[in-house]
Amino acid sequence: MAPLLSNLRIDSQRTLLANTYQGDSDGSIDLSDQERNSAQDPIKEPALFHKVKNQRSILALVVSDSKIYAGTQGGELLVWSLETYELLSTVAAHRGSILCLFLSSNKKLLFSSAGDAIVNVWCTNTLDRLYSIYSTYDVGDIFCVAYSDSLQTVYLGAQNTSIQWYDLSQKDTRPAPNLDSHPSQRNHRFFDSKGPGGLTTPRATSSPGFRAHGGQNLEIEKEHIIQYAHYGYVYCMLLGGDLISSDADEQTLISGGGDGVIKLWRLDRTTGGAIRHPIFLESGDNSILAMTLDGTVLYSGLLGGDINVWDLDTRQLIRRVKAHTADVLTLAFGHGLIFSGGANGFAKKFNSRYNCVSRWKAHDELILASAVASYKGREIYVTGGNDDCVAIWDIRDCVKQPKKTSITSNEQLLESLSRLVSYRTVSSKSEYAEDCRRGASWLRGLFKQFGADTEMLNTEDGMNPVVFARFRGQKKLSTPGRKILFYGHYDVIAAENEQQKWIVDPFTMEGKNGYLYGRGVSDNKGPILAALYAVADLVSEQELNSDVVFLIEGEEECGSRGFERAIKMNKHIIGDVDWILLANSYWLDDDFPCLTYGLRGVIHSTVQIESDHPDLHSGVDGSHLIDEPLKDMVLLLATLTGGDGQINLPGFYDPILPITQVEKERYDLISNTLLLRNPSLGDAANLTASFKARWREPSLTIHRINTSGPANSTIIPRVASAALSIRLVPHQDTMTIQKSLREYLDKMFRTLHSSNSLTVNIDHLAEPWLGNPDNQIFKTLEEAIMEVWGSIGQERRGSVSASKISLSKRLTNGSASPKPSPATSSTLTRGSDHFSQATAESNSPHGEMQQYFFPSQMPVKPLYIREGGSIPAIRFLEKEFNAPAAHLPCGQASDSAHLDNERLRLSNLYKSRAILRKVFRELPLR
Repeated sequence: MAPLLSNLRIDSQRTLLANTYQGDSDGSIDLSDQERNSAQDPIKEPALFHKVKNQRSILALVVSDSKIYAGTQGGELLVWSLETYELLSTVAAHRGSILCLFLSSNKKLLFSSAGDAIVNVWCTNTLDRLYSIYSTYDVGDIFCVAYSDSLQTVYLGAQNTSIQWYDLSQKDTRPAPNLDSHPSQRNHRFFDSKGPGGLTTPRATSSPGFRAHGGQNLEIEKEHIIQYAHYGYVYCMLLGGDLISSDADEQTLISGGGDGVIKLWRLDRTTGGAIRHPIFLESGDNSILAMTLDGTVLYSGLLGGDINVWDLDTRQLIRRVKAHTADVLTLAFGHGLIFSGGANGFAKKFNSRYNCVSRWKAHDELILASAVASYKGREIYVTGGNDDCVAIWDIRDCVKQPKKTSITSNEQLLESLSRLVSYRTVSSKSEYAEDCRRGASWLRGLFKQFGADTEMLNTEDGMNPVVFARFRGQKKLSTPGRKILFYGHYDVIAAENEQQKWIVDPFTMEGKNGYLYGRGVSDNKGPILAALYAVADLVSEQELNSDVVFLIEGEEECGSRGFERAIKMNKHIIGDVDWILLANSYWLDDDFPCLTYGLRGVIHSTVQIESDHPDLHSGVDGSHLIDEPLKDMVLLLATLTGGDGQINLPGFYDPILPITQVEKERYDLISNTLLLRNPSLGDAANLTASFKARWREPSLTIHRINTSGPANSTIIPRVASAALSIRLVPHQDTMTIQKSLREYLDKMFRTLHSSNSLTVNIDHLAEPWLGNPDNQIFKTLEEAIMEVWGSIGQERRGSVSASKISLSKRLTNGSASPKPSPATSSTLTRGSDHFSQATAESNSPHGEMQQYFFPSQMPVKPLYIREGGSIPAIRFLEKEFNAPAAHLPCGQASDSAHLDNERLRLSNLYKSRAILRKVFRELPLR
């Protein structure tokens, strides 16, 4: 008899089973004779399209037209979107491991069987449990389930070797069952056995678990049971057409068991789908662990690694393929190919001649479930394993005549983004200069492909070029010449990954758990391509109502070096502009769409103090007579701010306007909205004060102090330099402030009476920006966001476990800090540590996923926010073209831009594209 596969639901036994299968574990290829003779079919590994991770083994899979359903070792039923790979639902479906899932032909019913001896029937639209089917016998684990739509009959195969069935069309004519015979109410042979003194373990007074999901309890009649259907566990079932009689309307149930026998059962319509007169297909003693059907050709996967091929017309074994060196645990058929998954984690693909045409390591351990499917013209192979992952593989190469997909499809968008991410466009390092050039050239070619007129605008001193592209609108408007300018950047922050903190190669985009990981996916390559594909949609549909100009620079991460000069020199090419749009920032948290109408400016400065003497030894030369540059630096920097963080430059705060009532209401709305989702953020007044301090108040930061000489504790350095920045707010003038900074530092340095010399350099300037939230472009964006994202009054999942939230700030001695901790991007995302895999976290005892509920009265409008960061180009473009700008944040607060594991949620990418499409189409009509 075969090993008990239900042992996979027990961690220790699962590990023991995984360690039993060592074939192919070293990656060596052990091919069959057919594989060795297949010179004409090259071995090709399919590309991993996306991977989603759970907290427990994936034992069962089915794929519908738009969703992936998975059953787990912990009894959870998980549902993912095929569009965005987001986890849509988690249901505590069973109290034992889910061993099989089956989808009805009309996709309306989902059947799950499990180690709790129950078959549950679910509505696929609502995931409500409709029926719970059980046997009065102790059947053990239910390994497989099948359903005949025409007969409305459910079939199950069990550990006790029986096959049983239930006719759902008769459910309302039968008396209600006595729930005393429900599996949850029976005595367990081991756990409920009598111990010393004749005592048993006390049972709970009530066992509501099996009633938790509602629905109708249905008990299988004893007449609907075939005991000893196999002389071994009934591991797998299939439903086929008429394979026994000549009646085209008949169906056949195919079962495979631990006895190594396949049986074909005729389904009797006259007796509620009862199974009759089995036909035996025998080929040895190895257990039948998996089956798949192609018309009248049946493929069976065996214990030991073979795949048997049966002709059901003649009932003959026509081929035995030595497929794996470990057990074949799952089979799937599609596009004329057989896909198999083994107990060593390897998947294989066989052609119609049974030659292996592809072999790859799909999972770290066992491959336990698989399915072949198609979604929007994309052919995929889905696998699940006991490494807790579901993997989605791209198998387009399997289709001889694939469906033609639009060049502006989301699939093409992802391919373009993956290609753009692969260019290491790091503007801060000269060794990547060629990558930057190639990336810019490829991006220009993509604009050309979609019909744009393009130019490379050169910058001074050999800096990275600006990609200019113009899409010409339809000449249908009464007001000619209207033009939208979209600004972005293709350069990125460095990501060397020397400390191996990235979960992917930073420059090889990978999809995980509904997110795209890779440097630049969120900042700013993803939003750029969302805008490009939005315009391309309108061009292809002849709905682009105005010219759209793209200016995509390659030096934004280095302060937009050369950008202003390049634009001024080429303004005759760009022409007049009516609106400016950019998408280069993030939401406040992970749930609420935002619009940004303000940015702080910045002055970056380097302060250096230098002495005439060389680096000295503190023991040999140190005395109060030496003016040490580092001491002077500390004293000088200390004069810049007071104890409350106020900046001491004369007249520094005079230009700042007081807050208006309208602005105050915006801040209050933001705080109250975020607190509904995340009460741990604390008091609304403190949260509002935190936002004001970050967005509409200036700040000064000392970033680092560097010294000359060796890095040891005995040196008196000759030179000390400090890098500092001042963040400015609207109405503060950068030129005035930088002059005031120089004068103030010079004045305070003279009070030290030092013999050292002071140098103050201004490294970079960026003006603050304040938009008008009431103008046409913001209102158009607002309406588009409301339409695309819809109401926020619904359940949304958090991306981080509540256990990661730190509710109080602690000092090093363990006492609570009396000063409230200001809100940060980490606290606003409930403590995201930027390594979240967005797994299906189970925080409750029964495995339900934690969800947050937003009341129906939640505003559907986006939150109007300001930001503390700076984008040098935005205010320059406004002044240069005398046009208003607006800023659409595309990503979430947990996107980790500039950090390890930068990511962008697929939903945000697709919806940003839809929002921009609406804006590009409708704004010129205003």
